[in-house]
Amino acid sequence: MYRKEIQVTTTREGDILDITPQVREIVRESRIPEGIVHVFVTGSTAAVTTIEYEPGVLADLSRALSTLAPDTRSYAHDSRWGDGNGRSHVKASIVGPSLTIPVAGTTPLLGTWQQVVLLELDVREGRSRTIIVTVMR
Repeated sequence: MYRKEIQVTTTREGDILDITPQVREIVRESRIPEGIVHVFVTGSTAAVTTIEYEPGVLADLSRALSTLAPDTRSYAHDSRWGDGNGRSHVKASIVGPSLTIPVAGTTPLLGTWQQVVLLELDVREGRSRTIIVTVMR
């Protein structure tokens, strides 16, 4: 097993960061020829997924998440904690904090148009995020 962290800083709610190059490099560094790579973001207001990293589909994803958990609704979390990020927790729960990708030839087996992305869903600015990448046989 090989584990490494990726550190990123987001600038705002709605940031979608392509972390594919870092994930590929960690898999290559692991020298594990066959297995899986697990990508996990710590925190309950961010998520990871795969998507085609192009402006149109990124805008579509943002719009879809806003439809599922709109800013205009009240959230019980906000009433209890007063931090205004109830929708962020809901969106992160829907997408999820992790994903697993097969590895062959020390390369993640992603589709041609498939990138690994971090979704920043919190309302606060300038968040530091830790993504844990684990490669296993």
